[in-house]
Amino acid sequence: MISIDELTTFLEHFTLPHSSHLADGAQISFFDVSHARFVTRRENVFVNGKEYPMFVNEFWTSRQRQAARLHEVAYRACFKPQLPRFFINLFSQPGDVIYDPFAGRGTTIIEAGLMGRNIIANDVNPLSKILSQPRFFIPSIPDLVVRLGKIPIIANQSAEIDLSMFYHPATEAEIISLKSYLQNRHAAGTEDDLDRWIRMVATNRLTGHSSGFFSVYTLPPNQATSPARQRKINARRNQIPEYRDTRKLILKKSKQLIKDLTPRQIRNLRAAGKHALFLSRDARHTPEIPTGTVQLTITSPPFLNVVQYAKDNWLRCWFNGINSEKVARVITVARTLDKWRRVMEDVFRELYRITRSGGWVAFEVGEIHRGQVELEKVVIPLGIAANFHCFGVVVNRQQFTKTANIWGIDNNRKGTNSNRIVLFHK
Repeated sequence: MISIDELTTFLEHFTLPHSSHLADGAQISFFDVSHARFVTRRENVFVNGKEYPMFVNEFWTSRQRQAARLHEVAYRACFKPQLPRFFINLFSQPGDVIYDPFAGRGTTIIEAGLMGRNIIANDVNPLSKILSQPRFFIPSIPDLVVRLGKIPIIANQSAEIDLSMFYHPATEAEIISLKSYLQNRHAAGTEDDLDRWIRMVATNRLTGHSSGFFSVYTLPPNQATSPARQRKINARRNQIPEYRDTRKLILKKSKQLIKDLTPRQIRNLRAAGKHALFLSRDARHTPEIPTGTVQLTITSPPFLNVVQYAKDNWLRCWFNGINSEKVARVITVARTLDKWRRVMEDVFRELYRITRSGGWVAFEVGEIHRGQVELEKVVIPLGIAANFHCFGVVVNRQQFTKTANIWGIDNNRKGTNSNRIVLFHK
């Protein structure tokens, strides 16, 4: 394992490789800094009279295509796969346990699985497991074609809620038929990996802003709009829902997701999936995780009511038979910094319990309220109070993607303009 001195040297002398999508099993070299340009900016963070180092650089690329396409499942407030890959390379070996207590779409655990690590995932939102677990069991395309063809489509069906602003009537009938099929298979205990894969892809294709989704043009797929707002979008764009072939789109998306996977990655994922632990608990209390077993936690917690997870996912919840109002009540949404601090204090205590000696926590705090709230200064005392040692803060600066620009985020000036990760070790 890397020592504190080696880690400091590595970060200080870091130069971004030409490709951050390293080959299977490849490890970052901690000592080969002969070609480094010494571009890291070293600063300091002062908390409670103590100084902690902050390393600022582009430690991983912002180019999404340099990550596996398997990650391309939309979800609000998720970080890019290059973030967990960077820290998995630094702080773990194949076979180690990687954990995310706020798993979301599963970015950390999928990347860990691709890299031959074991995984534990937790998220109080049941959609998290629906979106992440199936991607550990990659289907064969011929088997998927056969299964999709066997799903009965009953014409002229409509949902119990008005979805006409999103879907053509024939598309809606296909969605209802698929929803009923999956519900029946689950209730009968006959749902298998293929069914779960189809559910995951269909959930991801419900709404979006291209012809690759089931719906008419709407918001980006990681945020469902309300029916009333969709009517306004339709009127403004002078659009009406056109027919979309759901089975064709599920197959197309499936091919895209698995296109660049290597045989080794597929084997790694399946092995990790077979031993995986998927929880749907409050991250402050996870008794299923044995004490002292996790080598590395990589996570990004919910931030001060910035993202309304249940509201954004109401249509996905409907498709999967999940009560979105019930989910909203149990998801941690702290509306004040003091409440957020109290919740995370208990989270850190639980993380300390499950982390093994020599293990690490990479706690992504982002930037909120246009940088006015420096959450790293809040998080550092919480980790220390739980008995972790704080190594410091890693800040990744990057150019924004097209999606970020759509939402009016200016590079390095406002919004989520960087990743800020506080590192703790035990």
